[in-house]
Amino acid sequence: MIVNSLSLCYHNKVILAPMVRVGTLPMRLLALDYGADIVYCEELIDLKMLQCKRVVNEVLSTVDFVAPDDRVVFRTCEREQSRVVFQMTEENDVAGIDVNMGCPKEYSTKGGMGAALLSDPDKIEKILSTLVKGTHRPVTCKIRILPSLEDTLNLVKRIERTGISAIAVHGRNREERPQHPVSCEVIRAIAETLSIPVIANGGSHDHIQQHLDIEDFRQATAASSVMVARAAMWNPSIFLKDGLRPLEEVMQKYIRYAVQYDNHYTNTKYCLCQMLREQLESPQGRLLHAAQSAQEICEAFGLGAFYEETIRELDARRADLLAKTPEAVEEPAEDTSGIIKMAIRFDRRAYPPQITPKMCLLEWCRREKLPQPVYETVQRPIDRMFCSVVTVAEQKYQSTLWDKSKKLAEQTAAIVCLRSRGLPEGRLGEENPSLNKRKREAPDRDPGGPRVPEPALSGEICKKPFVALESSDENLLEGC
Repeated sequence: MIVNSLSLCYHNKVILAPMVRVGTLPMRLLALDYGADIVYCEELIDLKMLQCKRVVNEVLSTVDFVAPDDRVVFRTCEREQSRVVFQMTEENDVAGIDVNMGCPKEYSTKGGMGAALLSDPDKIEKILSTLVKGTHRPVTCKIRILPSLEDTLNLVKRIERTGISAIAVHGRNREERPQHPVSCEVIRAIAETLSIPVIANGGSHDHIQQHLDIEDFRQATAASSVMVARAAMWNPSIFLKDGLRPLEEVMQKYIRYAVQYDNHYTNTKYCLCQMLREQLESPQGRLLHAAQSAQEICEAFGLGAFYEETIRELDARRADLLAKTPEAVEEPAEDTSGIIKMAIRFDRRAYPPQITPKMCLLEWCRREKLPQPVYETVQRPIDRMFCSVVTVAEQKYQSTLWDKSKKLAEQTAAIVCLRSRGLPEGRLGEENPSLNKRKREAPDRDPGGPRVPEPALSGEICKKPFVALESSDENLLEGC
């Protein structure tokens, strides 16, 4: 049997399970703080990762894997490097690699991934054998049980022979969901059959409601370790030996990590909603539901001052890096002598939900029978910030402040143009009757949801159009 040379120990561990939209960096760090030994990232689509570029983010002190549309697909940091398991074939920045063969959701199975692999043992053996031979990191896999015990045991024996370091077993079959009881006896039979560590999974709610229950679930399954999903999503302090911490405290700690590591606010909001659960209709839950930015989330939890202080620190760190590497400060590839500039940023909260400065500028150009505005945007490589120049009636306009996204930079450039011409920009309280005559465009959102990829790469001039798609709120969690 092939054994990987660099092993992450899977004996007697408590582990944060892979959970879609939940297992991002803030949650993984929080789980480690509370006592998790190993943390799994969310399952990621292989094609998406293959398109990513590895970027060292010196401002956040992270390593980012950035998609062609500038979306961060995976972010990690030194704090978790020796204990994070990545569900893909990236080995330089993680401690282990896992193949998820247990996810029953359609987005995974329709591509032949997740639980769909369980029906093809030959493919499973080929995938795992290839990974074990081709990487210096320990390889594991996560499965669900099959309808019959005999088939399940035959499968796990084949899997063990590939040389993997451990196997995680969710004690339900592909069709079963959390409301179905977990089969502790099947996990026990697997643990008694194999010589490699078996990680028991699927005990949340029925078996695991506090930290002491983790050990009880381990003994009930005879497993080497336990992987916790939903119970950790509801309150990550489930890993704390001293007992659960108050939810308010846990959520505030999560938010601090989310701000410090620039987690997209929609993901932060989603995870906090999973923690609040039945409290979503409380005053705080309603504030969270209404929040449309990281700052508003912080304000809902009494962390407004923390947010402002953290942003100042990140801006100062960014300015210091730029001062040390002046060659990285890129301006749009234009003769800037004729550009009208202002120090302005776009604040979404200052505008009605259906109105944006770009919309106001476009309407004015149509009314004046001028060509529509042309936006040219560049990204600064060192910190991945954006700056946009808009051309209207042969005059160029630009903000001197850089923004976190291409869309925000374009809105800011539009504001500079509108203000310099004394035109209404759509702010709350302004009158602009012409906007009511046309169909209102959808409100701009920060990046983070699925988007139509653009051909432009970092540092290149990016031109319109730029389309945003709505993301589904479907709960994509495994039934763990």
